[in-house]
Amino acid sequence: MRLLDQLVEKARKEKTRTISGAEAFRLYDTFGFPLDLTQLILAEREMSVDQEQFNREMEAQKSRSKQAAETESGDWTELRTDDREEFVGYDWLNTEVKITRYRKVVTKKKELYQLVFNITPFYAESGGQIGDRGYIEHDGERVEILDTRKENDLIIHVAKKLPADPTATFKAVVNEDRRTRTANNHTATHLMHHALREVLGDHVEQKGSLVEPDYLRFDFSHFQKVTDEELREVEHRVNRMIRQNTPLEEHRSVPMSKAREMGAMALFGEKYGDTVRVVRFGDTVELCGGTHARATGQIGLFRIFRESSIAAGIRRVEALTGEAAERYIDEHVDMVRQIASTFEKQQDLVKAVKGMAEENTRLSRQVERFRKNVLGVIAKTLEEKMEKIGDAFLAVSRVEVDNATQLRDLSFQIRSRHPRVCLVLGAEVEGKAHLAIMLSDEVTGEFGLNAASMIREISGEIRGGGGGQTFFATAGGKNPAGIDSALEKAKRLIREAVR
Repeated sequence: MRLLDQLVEKARKEKTRTISGAEAFRLYDTFGFPLDLTQLILAEREMSVDQEQFNREMEAQKSRSKQAAETESGDWTELRTDDREEFVGYDWLNTEVKITRYRKVVTKKKELYQLVFNITPFYAESGGQIGDRGYIEHDGERVEILDTRKENDLIIHVAKKLPADPTATFKAVVNEDRRTRTANNHTATHLMHHALREVLGDHVEQKGSLVEPDYLRFDFSHFQKVTDEELREVEHRVNRMIRQNTPLEEHRSVPMSKAREMGAMALFGEKYGDTVRVVRFGDTVELCGGTHARATGQIGLFRIFRESSIAAGIRRVEALTGEAAERYIDEHVDMVRQIASTFEKQQDLVKAVKGMAEENTRLSRQVERFRKNVLGVIAKTLEEKMEKIGDAFLAVSRVEVDNATQLRDLSFQIRSRHPRVCLVLGAEVEGKAHLAIMLSDEVTGEFGLNAASMIREISGEIRGGGGGQTFFATAGGKNPAGIDSALEKAKRLIREAVR
């Protein structure tokens, strides 16, 4: 919302009612801000989005994604006929397996192999839980399993290389530490789902999740921001369930009708057959095919670190468990200690920090007033040096400013006081060159001058580029030494047009 507000303010200063489609796409692509919400907010302010530009950006992104995802797959080489690949990973983290088929794949010019086993302890990515990693081993040769995925209900194991003897019998071993941490996080999503419904209401339903070894996120339906107090209550309830060390109750191949009688809640995005797996931790009962902790106490600690909106009516909570949660708390405790050490004489740390923030705000306002005064002095100096050419007033100068924003503000300040001005400014900021051209409406209309065209013509002097509108345009470049020559070139262009 703050970024959108900045775009609205920028558009108003530039006297346009259209927001760049590229900027609207950045809000969507980078920050998850839906286009329809952007359009709704802008409509309330009598503004709009450049929809055509947004669509071009969207197509370009799809094209990039398609190219990145391009994979060349070879034909399957079948070693054994096996109609059913059995998953034994709920009970075993290692077992003997045989490769039934394999194929070579090339992704982003990287050569990998996909292996299918007759049975497997590796959990394939599903229901928001990422796939297992580990290795298979035979006769001293160890082949690393980088990922486990599902493709058309087939469990595929991604390996760096093909074993020397694919027909051998292998020992398949799942990375136990990684599996355990992932299982703990998956169980934590169930506990959190239950706690969210208790705190926020029964309208809360899971809309998506991601379960990794060191991180979990949970998307759910809710109509407003979850308050800090509500998040803390959810944390307390989850940690209380963890301390109760409730054991896992698992029921496999349960008819769907019986699962409903047990009070099981279906998870968003999951597909269910006639029989299902029911996972229960106390009052938390869900249909789930993922791996879980043997008891809630195994999770150790639960900590929420972020809550946000990802779409209208959809919230996201991100959290940590176990050692990752401990590290998060340690980092914040260390931060508080460091802050406290700077206020040794202050008993009330919160009061001291608030006092410093208020003082900083006061000083910032003073600095801002000083900067405006400085810009006023610069503007007055430029006005005194203005040269009258024909029916226009020309000011071309190199100025000292702190940033490109001040260059823009200075330009608009002078334009507001001079109806027939041609202004060209140059500045070096942090080793980079900046140019600005400001023209009054009278000048653009009478002499046909175009600031955007002029800025493109002179920006080569600073080895950069720029653009803008008819009355105002800016450019940036890597060559501050070229500022003076760019200003001279702009001066000649204006003289030729006005005279």
